[in-house]
Amino acid sequence: MNTGTEPVRSQAGLLTTLAYRFGDAPPCYALEGAIAITGALVQWLRDNLGLVDNASEIEALARSVPDNGDVYIVPAFSGLYAPYWDDSARGVIAGLTRFSNRGHIARAALESTAYQVCDVVGAMEADSGIRLATLKTDGGMVANELLMQFQADMLGAPVVRPRITETTALGAAYAAGLAVGYWAGTQELRDNWGVDATWQPAMPAELRAHHRRSWKKAVGKSLGWSDRPQEPADDIG
Repeated sequence: MNTGTEPVRSQAGLLTTLAYRFGDAPPCYALEGAIAITGALVQWLRDNLGLVDNASEIEALARSVPDNGDVYIVPAFSGLYAPYWDDSARGVIAGLTRFSNRGHIARAALESTAYQVCDVVGAMEADSGIRLATLKTDGGMVANELLMQFQADMLGAPVVRPRITETTALGAAYAAGLAVGYWAGTQELRDNWGVDATWQPAMPAELRAHHRRSWKKAVGKSLGWSDRPQEPADDIG
């Protein structure tokens, strides 16, 4: 979250970071919510459990069930980052019954990303006093339309996917172009941005509240789990 030219010290578990500086203009700061495991959870299901052969198959498997069957995955493989900051947390799969199957595990894996984003957004709203109006997404996981709809449902706000989803690389190219005069100014960059797809929240409020409560319960089971020294993280993402 861009906080402007004054750094904001988070009281809700976020990181204060330098966002960018163009030329002689004052630097702009941001609040950042770092999450350890998102797309890497899908890789774990593929490589460690053999649930799918390719990561791209996860959405179809998740769609094979109508909902998560009340299964929740907290991927705290190397602890939990923002806003919890508990390096003793460990991963849990909660809510399993005899009814649970591969589809429920796949769906819970995708949904865990949405819950983690909701935790970060909640912390940003607490720090800034600004209610999220729209979430702009980027990265590899935004190709997953089931996840994008669920993210909108959990936030209760629209989720927007841009035409160019590799925002980090694009931003670096824009900054370089501004530095050498290729771009006339930041307005030209804004004009280049375009929407590829938008998802609107459609989930009933009571179901959203149930999912958020259940996620929080699952997180509570993962916190403080390990009393052993922290192992190095194999992957972040």
